[in-house]
Amino acid sequence: MKGKYWAYRDRKTRKRTFRYLWIQRLNAAARANGMTYSRLAEGLKAAGIGLDRKILADLAVADETALKSIVDQAKDAREKKNKKAA
Repeated sequence: MKGKYWAYRDRKTRKRTFRYLWIQRLNAAARANGMTYSRLAEGLKAAGIGLDRKILADLAVADETALKSIVDQAKDAREKKNKKAA
């Protein structure tokens, strides 16, 4: 009887849980490369890199060199953005 209720509720919970997991993975990968997650997100936006959290978290696990190059691009774009503002 309550199976439909639990299935509906847990579909919402699964989305929330995965987003939390992706952010944790990205934060760990960003810190390994000398940044925090929030600064990485700011740099990605400044660089115009439109990859979502799921893809970036997958790169953090599967291909560290590709993620490192993306993080480096985000660092450069963030530094350029901050130099313009100053």
